[in-house]
Amino acid sequence: MGRVEDGVTAEELEDWDPGTSALPAPGIKQGPGEQAGTGHLSQKCWEPEPDARSQPGPALWSRGRACTQALAGGSSLQQLDPENTGFIGADTFAGLVHSHELPLDPAKLDMLVALAQSNEQGQVCYQELVDLVSATVGRRQGCHGEVRPCPQISSKRSSVYKRFVRYVAYEILPCEVDRRWYFYRHRSCPPPVFMASVTLAQIIVFLCYGARLNKWVLQTYHPEYMKSPLVYHPGHRARAWRFLTYMFMHVGLEQLGFNALLQLMIGVPLEMVHGLLRISLLYLAGVLAGSLTVSITDMRAPVVGGSGGVYALCSAHLANVVMNWAGMRCPYKLLRMVLALVCMSSEVGRAVWLRFSPPLPASGPQPSFMAHLAGAVVGVSMGLTILRSYEERLRDQCGWWVVLLAYGTFLLFAVFWNVFAYDLLGAHIPPPP
Repeated sequence: MGRVEDGVTAEELEDWDPGTSALPAPGIKQGPGEQAGTGHLSQKCWEPEPDARSQPGPALWSRGRACTQALAGGSSLQQLDPENTGFIGADTFAGLVHSHELPLDPAKLDMLVALAQSNEQGQVCYQELVDLVSATVGRRQGCHGEVRPCPQISSKRSSVYKRFVRYVAYEILPCEVDRRWYFYRHRSCPPPVFMASVTLAQIIVFLCYGARLNKWVLQTYHPEYMKSPLVYHPGHRARAWRFLTYMFMHVGLEQLGFNALLQLMIGVPLEMVHGLLRISLLYLAGVLAGSLTVSITDMRAPVVGGSGGVYALCSAHLANVVMNWAGMRCPYKLLRMVLALVCMSSEVGRAVWLRFSPPLPASGPQPSFMAHLAGAVVGVSMGLTILRSYEERLRDQCGWWVVLLAYGTFLLFAVFWNVFAYDLLGAHIPPPP
């Protein structure tokens, strides 16, 4: 994901949860029996995260087993686990951690103890311990075996920044284990540049056209507006870039303000947690689906605005909150959910009114509202799959491939529709400006 940091100070741990520095173990994801928001293990051992960064090779795995045996004072698994269950008693494990030294960050030793103490059954998986120690030792040692210093967050900005990271964790992630792990591993570089860059570009484009047309509200009523090379117009379907670049154009100040606010309030936190690649993919998939859906369902209408991408992000986040309602810890959940739905519905209503309002003689049909609905569908399907896969590989999930297959089928159908259907159906589209 490109946003990990191997070290953390005791001060930072205290900032997360005053009075304790216990955090979940790295490189581990929830097992099927874990309850959302509890951070407790089921009887089945957690599985290590199948990530190339944390998955140890034979040499590191052997080193991890050696470190684990050193931790146990040379004891074998049979001695630690006489009943051959694959688990070690939590009390025994915690005593071994405190009485022996390992080449690990002290904060991570605390995380190992927290892992054992959080288990309702009072057990910790031996194989999990080996994988964790091997992966951690491998990350902290260089090619010659030297121990690298742990990077720290600058004290000049740590207080405000860490509070913001903690706020983002509670807003986005439904599980306490994931929230603490995100707070521990997150680093500020690279920053969430995608949503900020898109929003800035949209503002700049709007200011340029507003100054040029001397119109800041309902710019689509100006006869020169549709001549922009960025707007999607059915008469210019052959110019494929317009299916994406229309997201930089907006009807007026009201639509730009609404989209920019949601992109910064929801898009930036999502990008901080899930990374640039996943959120940019979701946003652009919503934008592309919006223009293609309009070309199929509203063949005479142009499209402007980034609402397809915005509704993909918002619907994915709202669906994730609803499906993990008990685990979400963001304040005033119900009130904020109602306000978000009211605002989104009002924006769709405004777009419907604009589409069917009487146009000026020279302006032609007004932009369609179907991009909003298409973006919402992308968010509930593709977006929800992405948001439910924090720190997991999408390619290892069957649901991700089903979503990609459905989206690819839609794209293929839309391409054939735009190439052949307009002529076969004899669609009367307005002349291109």
